[in-house]
Amino acid sequence: MTVSRETLARAIAEDLVLDELPASFDVLGQRYSGKVRENFTRAGERLIIVSDRVSAFDCVLGTIPFKGQVLNQLAAYWFEITGDLFPNHLISIPDAQAVRAVECEPFMVEMVVRGYLTGSSSTSIWRAYDRGDRTFCGHQLADGMVRHQRLPANIVTPTTKAAKGEHDENRSKAQLVADGVISMELFDRLEQQCLSLFAHGQRLAAERGLILVDTKYELGRRPDGEIVLIDEIHTPDSSRYWYADGYDDAMAAGQDPRALDKEYVRTWLVSQGFTGDGQPPALPDEVRIEAAARYIETYERMTGRTFEPDMAPPVERLTAKLL
Repeated sequence: MTVSRETLARAIAEDLVLDELPASFDVLGQRYSGKVRENFTRAGERLIIVSDRVSAFDCVLGTIPFKGQVLNQLAAYWFEITGDLFPNHLISIPDAQAVRAVECEPFMVEMVVRGYLTGSSSTSIWRAYDRGDRTFCGHQLADGMVRHQRLPANIVTPTTKAAKGEHDENRSKAQLVADGVISMELFDRLEQQCLSLFAHGQRLAAERGLILVDTKYELGRRPDGEIVLIDEIHTPDSSRYWYADGYDDAMAAGQDPRALDKEYVRTWLVSQGFTGDGQPPALPDEVRIEAAARYIETYERMTGRTFEPDMAPPVERLTAKLL
């Protein structure tokens, strides 16, 4: 990793993290604040500013230095190299921490693709399996599997798209169709597109010594009717990455594979007794720095590029570029 831990600590000390945006940014359009992203809609376009906020178990926990820059640039990379497999909303990248996109009507379903029996959140496939469930989002699971084991095939396990502060819920294809959320024909088409995209991501990750374990895809409909990817793709927020080297040894020893994603933060929260209910504990600086280091390493491994953070105060920088 090219960014030192001293630089990450300095970013925290000098408040070079983006948590909130002042009301002056409202001139950019109608505003909607998500868990991590600040969205501004105007004239058929959406400006998305990716904050440094981190969320887990559907709770906003604090900030991680340079996280917004990493997520935005890694998502842009993936959007650019996968546009022929699945179109997306990207127009341009006006800042390291911002994207201009086509305004889309979002689907109220997230397409979660899983390749392994893992996870720690309430909607994870492992939590369900561990409590005895052998059907997950309509998929049958065999007895005798162990945590972190690869599934026989990648599967799509949809969840509802929860509002900020609320929890996503697992749904099967049959439930979504029965509830009138989506037609069977459309779901089948999107399922195949998402599985193809995920398999492509797994191949590229493998070439870089990583395992793309699972991910979630958010979808929207453009004004021309085409269904596209929105939000982000294959980032450490939306995806789980493990080092390929050492996975077999970890499984043989009954240990967790070495990870390069937000699961580190989730695991720390669980160690503090927090799994989504009540007030989350404050993230210590050492946890924030370690999480940032993992985000940056994911970016550099996947893209083959050096991550060079913009060290300017984020609100001042974004004001100069966007207002």
